[in-house]
Amino acid sequence: MRTPTNQDFSRTQDRLDGSDRPVFGPQIGEFTNTDERLAAAEDEDKEMKTGTTTVGLSTENGVVMATDMRASAGRMVSSKDVQKVEQIHPTAALTIAGSVSAAQSLIRSLRSETSLYETRRGKDMSMEALSTLTSNFLRSGAFFIVSPLLGGVDEDGAHVYSLDPLGGMMEEDYAVSGSGSQYALGVLEQEYDDDLSVDEATSVAAHAIQSAVERDLASGNGMNVAVVTDEGVDIAKHKEFESLL
Repeated sequence: MRTPTNQDFSRTQDRLDGSDRPVFGPQIGEFTNTDERLAAAEDEDKEMKTGTTTVGLSTENGVVMATDMRASAGRMVSSKDVQKVEQIHPTAALTIAGSVSAAQSLIRSLRSETSLYETRRGKDMSMEALSTLTSNFLRSGAFFIVSPLLGGVDEDGAHVYSLDPLGGMMEEDYAVSGSGSQYALGVLEQEYDDDLSVDEATSVAAHAIQSAVERDLASGNGMNVAVVTDEGVDIAKHKEFESLL
Protein backbone atom coordinates (compact mmCIF):
# COMPACT_ATOMS: atom_id res chain seq x y z
CA MET A 1 0.00 0.00 0.00
CA ARG A 2 1.29 3.46 -0.92
CA THR A 3 2.25 5.73 1.97
CA PRO A 4 0.32 9.03 1.93
CA THR A 5 2.46 12.09 1.24
CA ASN A 6 2.19 15.65 2.44
CA GLN A 7 0.86 16.58 -1.00
CA ASP A 8 -2.07 14.15 -0.55
CA PHE A 9 -2.97 15.77 2.77
CA SER A 10 -2.79 19.26 1.28
CA ARG A 11 -5.22 18.29 -1.48
CA THR A 12 -7.62 16.87 1.07
CA GLN A 13 -7.38 20.05 3.12
CA ASP A 14 -8.10 22.16 0.03
CA ARG A 15 -11.34 20.23 -0.54
CA LEU A 16 -12.33 20.65 3.10
CA ASP A 17 -11.66 24.38 2.83
CA GLY A 18 -14.21 24.61 0.01
CA SER A 19 -11.81 25.23 -2.84
CA ASP A 20 -13.23 22.24 -4.70
CA ARG A 21 -16.86 21.60 -5.72
CA PRO A 22 -19.10 20.92 -2.70
CA VAL A 23 -19.85 17.25 -2.10
CA PHE A 24 -23.60 17.80 -1.84
CA GLY A 25 -24.04 20.63 -4.38
CA PRO A 26 -25.56 22.04 -6.35
CA GLN A 27 -28.79 21.94 -4.37
CA ILE A 28 -32.23 21.98 -5.96
CA GLY A 29 -32.84 25.39 -7.53
CA GLU A 30 -29.14 26.34 -7.32
CA PHE A 31 -27.21 27.22 -10.48
CA THR A 32 -23.43 27.19 -10.64
CA ASN A 33 -23.29 29.88 -13.36
CA THR A 34 -25.47 32.47 -11.64
CA ASP A 35 -23.09 35.37 -12.37
CA GLU A 36 -23.01 34.58 -16.08
CA ARG A 37 -26.80 34.26 -16.22
CA LEU A 38 -27.26 37.62 -14.50
CA ALA A 39 -24.80 39.26 -16.89
CA ALA A 40 -26.67 37.84 -19.87
CA ALA A 41 -30.00 39.07 -18.50
CA GLU A 42 -28.58 42.60 -18.21
CA ASP A 43 -27.20 42.69 -21.75
CA GLU A 44 -30.03 44.60 -23.41
CA ASP A 45 -28.28 44.95 -26.75
CA LYS A 46 -28.17 41.20 -27.41
CA GLU A 47 -31.24 39.68 -25.79
CA MET A 48 -34.76 40.07 -27.14
CA LYS A 49 -37.06 41.63 -24.56
CA THR A 50 -40.75 42.33 -24.62
CA GLY A 51 -40.57 45.84 -23.19
CA THR A 52 -44.25 45.50 -22.58
CA THR A 53 -47.41 46.65 -20.95
CA THR A 54 -49.65 43.92 -19.57
CA VAL A 55 -52.78 44.22 -17.44
CA GLY A 56 -55.11 41.79 -15.69
CA LEU A 57 -58.57 42.45 -14.22
CA SER A 58 -60.84 40.12 -12.26
CA THR A 59 -64.62 40.27 -12.57
CA GLU A 60 -67.45 38.25 -11.10
CA ASN A 61 -67.68 36.10 -14.23
CA GLY A 62 -64.06 35.83 -15.30
CA VAL A 63 -60.70 37.45 -15.90
CA VAL A 64 -59.59 39.81 -18.66
CA MET A 65 -55.90 40.01 -19.53
CA ALA A 66 -54.45 42.33 -22.17
CA THR A 67 -50.99 43.09 -23.55
CA ASP A 68 -49.37 45.13 -26.28
CA MET A 69 -47.60 43.35 -29.18
CA ARG A 70 -44.11 44.88 -29.46
CA ALA A 71 -40.74 43.23 -28.75
CA SER A 72 -37.44 45.07 -28.65
CA ALA A 73 -33.74 44.25 -28.81
CA GLY A 74 -31.81 47.10 -27.29
CA ARG A 75 -33.08 50.26 -28.99
CA MET A 76 -34.59 48.43 -31.97
CA VAL A 77 -38.14 47.11 -32.41
CA SER A 78 -37.42 43.45 -33.17
CA SER A 79 -41.03 42.33 -33.69
CA LYS A 80 -44.42 43.98 -34.11
CA ASP A 81 -46.49 40.84 -33.63
CA VAL A 82 -45.62 39.16 -30.33
CA GLN A 83 -48.27 37.23 -28.44
CA LYS A 84 -47.56 38.10 -24.81
CA VAL A 85 -50.49 36.25 -23.25
CA GLU A 86 -50.69 32.46 -23.42
CA GLN A 87 -53.03 29.78 -22.15
CA ILE A 88 -51.21 27.55 -19.63
CA HIS A 89 -54.16 25.71 -18.06
CA PRO A 90 -57.74 24.90 -19.19
CA THR A 91 -59.02 28.01 -17.38
CA ALA A 92 -55.90 30.14 -16.82
CA ALA A 93 -53.55 32.36 -18.82
CA LEU A 94 -50.20 34.04 -18.25
CA THR A 95 -48.91 37.38 -19.56
CA ILE A 96 -45.19 37.90 -20.07
CA ALA A 97 -42.90 40.88 -19.53
CA GLY A 98 -39.12 40.75 -19.67
CA SER A 99 -36.89 38.19 -21.38
CA VAL A 100 -38.64 36.43 -24.27
CA SER A 101 -36.59 33.24 -24.03
CA ALA A 102 -37.11 32.89 -20.29
CA ALA A 103 -40.84 33.58 -20.62
CA GLN A 104 -41.25 30.97 -23.34
CA SER A 105 -39.41 28.42 -21.19
CA LEU A 106 -41.61 29.28 -18.18
CA ILE A 107 -44.78 28.82 -20.24
CA ARG A 108 -43.62 25.40 -21.50
CA SER A 109 -42.76 24.32 -17.96
CA LEU A 110 -46.12 25.43 -16.55
CA ARG A 111 -48.05 23.69 -19.33
CA SER A 112 -46.14 20.47 -18.69
CA GLU A 113 -46.70 20.56 -14.94
CA THR A 114 -50.41 21.36 -15.17
CA SER A 115 -50.92 18.60 -17.73
CA LEU A 116 -49.05 16.13 -15.51
CA TYR A 117 -51.14 17.20 -12.50
CA GLU A 118 -54.39 16.68 -14.43
CA THR A 119 -53.26 13.28 -15.71
CA ARG A 120 -52.28 12.04 -12.24
CA ARG A 121 -55.26 13.41 -10.30
CA GLY A 122 -58.03 13.56 -12.87
CA LYS A 123 -58.90 17.20 -12.13
CA ASP A 124 -57.68 20.70 -12.97
CA MET A 125 -55.13 22.41 -10.77
CA SER A 126 -56.59 25.15 -8.55
CA MET A 127 -55.48 28.73 -9.08
CA GLU A 128 -53.87 28.76 -5.64
CA ALA A 129 -51.76 25.75 -6.57
CA LEU A 130 -50.94 27.15 -10.02
CA SER A 131 -49.87 30.51 -8.60
CA THR A 132 -47.66 28.76 -6.04
CA LEU A 133 -46.10 26.62 -8.77
CA THR A 134 -45.38 29.72 -10.88
CA SER A 135 -43.88 31.50 -7.88
CA ASN A 136 -41.63 28.51 -7.11
CA PHE A 137 -40.40 28.38 -10.71
CA LEU A 138 -39.46 32.06 -10.61
CA ARG A 139 -37.83 31.76 -7.20
CA SER A 140 -35.62 28.92 -8.48
CA GLY A 141 -33.67 31.45 -10.55
CA ALA A 142 -34.08 29.48 -13.77
CA PHE A 143 -36.13 32.15 -15.58
CA PHE A 144 -34.12 35.41 -15.71
CA ILE A 145 -35.88 37.86 -16.00
CA VAL A 146 -39.68 37.48 -16.21
CA SER A 147 -42.40 39.52 -14.50
CA PRO A 148 -45.69 37.79 -15.36
CA LEU A 149 -49.34 38.21 -14.48
CA LEU A 150 -51.38 35.07 -13.87
CA GLY A 151 -55.15 35.05 -14.22
CA GLY A 152 -57.70 32.30 -14.11
CA VAL A 153 -60.95 30.84 -12.84
CA ASP A 154 -61.56 27.88 -10.55
CA GLU A 155 -64.34 26.71 -8.24
CA ASP A 156 -63.58 29.62 -5.89
CA GLY A 157 -64.06 32.26 -8.59
CA ALA A 158 -61.82 34.56 -10.64
CA HIS A 159 -58.25 35.35 -9.60
CA VAL A 160 -55.46 37.67 -10.76
CA TYR A 161 -51.92 37.29 -9.39
CA SER A 162 -49.00 39.66 -9.76
CA LEU A 163 -45.58 37.95 -9.64
CA ASP A 164 -42.12 39.49 -9.56
CA PRO A 165 -38.91 38.01 -11.07
CA LEU A 166 -37.81 36.66 -7.66
CA GLY A 167 -41.04 34.76 -7.04
CA GLY A 168 -42.96 37.25 -4.91
CA MET A 169 -46.71 36.80 -5.39
CA MET A 170 -49.79 38.86 -4.55
CA GLU A 171 -53.43 38.33 -5.47
CA GLU A 172 -55.05 41.54 -6.72
CA ASP A 173 -58.36 42.77 -8.16
CA TYR A 174 -56.28 44.22 -10.99
CA ALA A 175 -52.56 44.25 -11.73
CA VAL A 176 -50.02 45.54 -14.25
CA SER A 177 -46.50 44.67 -15.33
CA GLY A 178 -43.88 45.86 -17.80
CA SER A 179 -42.25 49.11 -18.81
CA GLY A 180 -45.55 50.88 -19.48
CA SER A 181 -47.23 49.72 -16.28
CA GLN A 182 -47.29 53.12 -14.57
CA TYR A 183 -49.39 54.60 -17.39
CA ALA A 184 -51.77 51.63 -17.46
CA LEU A 185 -52.12 51.62 -13.68
CA GLY A 186 -53.36 55.21 -13.65
CA VAL A 187 -56.22 54.22 -15.95
CA LEU A 188 -57.12 51.16 -13.89
CA GLU A 189 -57.15 53.20 -10.69
CA GLN A 190 -59.73 55.50 -12.23
CA GLU A 191 -61.90 53.03 -14.14
CA TYR A 192 -61.84 49.68 -12.34
CA ASP A 193 -64.91 48.69 -10.36
CA ASP A 194 -65.90 45.47 -8.60
CA ASP A 195 -69.13 45.31 -10.59
CA LEU A 196 -67.57 45.39 -14.08
CA SER A 197 -68.88 42.86 -16.58
CA VAL A 198 -66.40 40.96 -18.77
CA ASP A 199 -67.18 43.26 -21.71
CA GLU A 200 -66.73 46.38 -19.59
CA ALA A 201 -63.46 45.02 -18.16
CA THR A 202 -62.24 44.40 -21.71
CA SER A 203 -62.90 48.04 -22.56
CA VAL A 204 -61.05 49.22 -19.43
CA ALA A 205 -58.10 46.95 -20.25
CA ALA A 206 -57.97 48.30 -23.80
CA HIS A 207 -57.98 51.86 -22.50
CA ALA A 208 -55.13 51.03 -20.11
CA ILE A 209 -52.99 49.49 -22.86
CA GLN A 210 -53.75 52.39 -25.20
CA SER A 211 -52.62 54.87 -22.54
CA ALA A 212 -49.31 53.03 -22.12
CA VAL A 213 -48.73 52.78 -25.87
CA GLU A 214 -49.09 56.55 -26.18
CA ARG A 215 -46.18 57.20 -23.77
CA ASP A 216 -44.00 54.07 -23.48
CA LEU A 217 -41.58 53.54 -26.38
CA ALA A 218 -41.27 49.80 -25.67
CA SER A 219 -45.04 49.19 -25.99
CA GLY A 220 -47.12 49.31 -29.15
CA ASN A 221 -48.30 47.70 -32.41
CA GLY A 222 -51.73 46.56 -31.22
CA MET A 223 -53.11 44.44 -28.44
CA ASN A 224 -53.81 40.84 -27.49
CA VAL A 225 -56.78 40.20 -25.20
CA ALA A 226 -57.46 36.99 -23.28
CA VAL A 227 -60.88 36.43 -21.72
CA VAL A 228 -60.80 33.62 -19.17
CA THR A 229 -64.02 32.06 -17.88
CA ASP A 230 -65.01 28.70 -16.43
CA GLU A 231 -65.57 27.61 -20.04
CA GLY A 232 -61.98 28.20 -21.13
CA VAL A 233 -59.56 30.80 -22.51
CA ASP A 234 -60.31 32.93 -25.58
CA ILE A 235 -57.38 34.97 -26.98
CA ALA A 236 -57.93 37.55 -29.72
CA LYS A 237 -55.62 39.94 -31.57
CA HIS A 238 -56.57 43.57 -32.18
CA LYS A 239 -54.43 45.90 -34.27
CA GLU A 240 -56.77 48.82 -33.55
CA PHE A 241 -58.09 49.89 -30.16
CA GLU A 242 -61.24 51.67 -31.26
CA SER A 243 -63.37 48.54 -31.56
CA LEU A 244 -62.84 47.73 -27.86
CA LEU A 245 -63.13 51.19 -26.31
